[in-house]
Amino acid sequence: MKQLIFLALSFLTIQASSQPSGKDILNLIDKNLAAKTRIMTAKMVISGARGSRTIEFNSWSEGENKAYTEYTSPAREKGTKMLKMEDKLWIFSPSTDRIIQITGQMLRQSVMGSDLSYEDMMEDPAMANHYNASVTAQDTADNRKCWILQLNALKEGEAYEVRKIWVDQERNIPLKEELYGKSGKLLKRTSLTDVQKIQGRWFPMKMIFKDMLRSGDGTQFIISSIKLDETIPDDIFSKASLK
Repeated sequence: MKQLIFLALSFLTIQASSQPSGKDILNLIDKNLAAKTRIMTAKMVISGARGSRTIEFNSWSEGENKAYTEYTSPAREKGTKMLKMEDKLWIFSPSTDRIIQITGQMLRQSVMGSDLSYEDMMEDPAMANHYNASVTAQDTADNRKCWILQLNALKEGEAYEVRKIWVDQERNIPLKEELYGKSGKLLKRTSLTDVQKIQGRWFPMKMIFKDMLRSGDGTQFIISSIKLDETIPDDIFSKASLK
């Protein structure tokens, strides 16, 4: 009996030692998703109560503080531009020929009727900068073994106080995510698919965002091309680029 107990305890110890810490997993995720720069061509397919529509755009980002997006289709959105610098966001509308700064509660508004808010678009891809993480369980998503991580915000003011993510144990990529507000209310669900090897790292080329407070089937965010860690001219990240 003592020998059986010893073997059982030894097995549990081996299991525990093979489980990485939440911090380690978060750092591995960031190695895949975070980059010095990103140049991307993508589209959003927005499925609302009245049907769906597709918006195409090009974007450039540098680190966590600089991002520039130019919408190319459809005609009514073409020429709309967004610029993020630090914690500030400006939008240029060609229909009014005006530059508007988005601040405060406006950051929580929908981007062009999608399930993404301006806060989502401005989010730092390096989650380790903003959250503590702990492994709470194991599960499967898309038939792949996953760690379930609970992320708690390091400081007040994050768009989502708590995040629950299913992380592919082999590729260290989130496959599913639930986003919660300060009250504990589930605000959004996200699924990440079409994971490809991009410049030596795993990267999801398709994401589906569902705002749980809105009707409709959610918003597909589909990347058609992406380049990582390439040089971007400084003048792209300036208010002059909005005009």
